[in-house]
Amino acid sequence: MRDMHCHILPGVDDGARDLDDSLRMLEAAKAAGITSITCTPHCRSPYFDFERMWQAFYELEDAAGGFPLQMGFEVNHRKLMELGLEWAQVLHYDGSNEFLLELSTNAMPTRFGDYERTIFELQGMGYEIIIAHPERYVAVQKDIGIARELVNMGCKLQASTDFIAGGRFGKERRPAIKMLKEGLYSYLASDAHHVGHYDLFAKTWRKYSDMLAR
Repeated sequence: MRDMHCHILPGVDDGARDLDDSLRMLEAAKAAGITSITCTPHCRSPYFDFERMWQAFYELEDAAGGFPLQMGFEVNHRKLMELGLEWAQVLHYDGSNEFLLELSTNAMPTRFGDYERTIFELQGMGYEIIIAHPERYVAVQKDIGIARELVNMGCKLQASTDFIAGGRFGKERRPAIKMLKEGLYSYLASDAHHVGHYDLFAKTWRKYSDMLAR
């Protein structure tokens, strides 16, 4: 079972503070039943440091005792626009065509035209677009139809499993359950920033994994 979105790399963003913290998270992930992890540090201000993030990945990989790890990024749309779309070739999941895209939490529905253009361009470059935690976006909370449109565009949707406890902002549970019931999600991921998030992952997986789109 893969955890395809987490902040387990040591000292690079608002997740694991150091290698010891990363290894504690890794043990918690194993206890939750996770058998492989895609490390997805933030590609957004103020955290993004491409070289340092890769160094942190190698540091964790060396200490992980052979546990399967993959490098990726959680790519914020605004930051991608600043960097340029050519950066997609080094920000997708290493060894695959998957690309984890984070939209603006507070974006209103009128902004989604900008996202659509970016998504179509990335798809034209050959990437499979995974939308990070749509339950967190105010526009989706107001209109689940936006999530349906993203799926119809060919995107895969990923729920962050802390929704079961209300989520990062306390409003994610209701829209997440609604999207699960409609079969809009393809993935559950921990989005882990600390050990406790893996308890929520295990609880959510047991309760909702059968509602994922197949």
